[in-house]
Amino acid sequence: MQKPKEYDWKDSNMAMFGSDTDKKVKKESAETETAWKGAGQKVGVQIWRIVKFKVTHWDKEQYGEFYNGDSYIVLNTYKEKDSDELHYDVHFWIGKYSTQDEYGTAAYKTVELDTLLDDEPIQHREVQGHESAKFKSYFATFSLLKGGADTGFRRVLPEEYVTRLFHVQKVSRTKISCTEISAKKGNLKSKDVFIIDSGNKIYQWNGAECSHDEKFKAAQETSRIKGHRGKCHLSSLDENSTSPEHPALMLLKDGESKAKGESPPGERKMFKVSDSDGSLDMDEVEGDISKDNLSSDDVMIINTGNHVYCWVGKGASVDERRNGLSYASNYLNKTETPYLPITVVAEGSENAEFQKAF
Repeated sequence: MQKPKEYDWKDSNMAMFGSDTDKKVKKESAETETAWKGAGQKVGVQIWRIVKFKVTHWDKEQYGEFYNGDSYIVLNTYKEKDSDELHYDVHFWIGKYSTQDEYGTAAYKTVELDTLLDDEPIQHREVQGHESAKFKSYFATFSLLKGGADTGFRRVLPEEYVTRLFHVQKVSRTKISCTEISAKKGNLKSKDVFIIDSGNKIYQWNGAECSHDEKFKAAQETSRIKGHRGKCHLSSLDENSTSPEHPALMLLKDGESKAKGESPPGERKMFKVSDSDGSLDMDEVEGDISKDNLSSDDVMIINTGNHVYCWVGKGASVDERRNGLSYASNYLNKTETPYLPITVVAEGSENAEFQKAF
């Protein structure tokens, strides 16, 4: 089996943004996209997956599950306290092995959805493994799986199952992450909880040093998997009382995955995207990033070190508005932190996260 190609962020671009194709995006054309029927009409989360350049509805039973070979669009519709007005956050999420075509389509279609909703949504770009807290907050369980959605294991015969290993971690009091890792014995660590899924048998392996909350959350997750799959047997194993020859451990290969170092923080910088001199350019703003440097006539790119904001001034030109996100993305692709989340915010509608950036 050929290993999927990892997406090369530094060779990528956002050519579809600001191009002639992008400039032709109109609300009328967005309304012809059948996948958008009902989008943003009521409070809640809606998810679509990109399949061969097309937007397809993601099964609600799989909300919170993301495959590293795919790209997705996530729309969160909500109301502010004491208000009946609908507000939106729209995210496009890129899997580690998602193709450039899928990534580009997701980005392009996100702009189209934004157009359909009268430019009301706040746009976000999310990269696998570096998702924003806001994005993760939508799901009680945030799961990262290997492969594409078409390689899912919900409705296949038992003999077709391939053993999968999941690392369960508590994110908050009510939320967990469940990340698929290589099915190797050495990847089991005493301080955490893991799920060994062989299809018709699911084992919860509790490390000797794991917390009670992690055990409880992992048990909820195994029950959830069983609920979706139907007939399968659940077992809970404690590290200290489980033999190395236990059938669950024999499902795993020998060895251990290479440890990954911590991702470096981004460099705090601010840029101005402006066409005031007749050509559209992005120039660095000297000195510390500060609200005093925000210019209402332009688009500003602000890298806080762990998040990038594309701030759109009220007086920004059409070209500046259309190209702000592409400039932010292409700038990041040339840095050591191409995976940072990007959020587009409009002057006068800045969220709390943006306010904390300064």
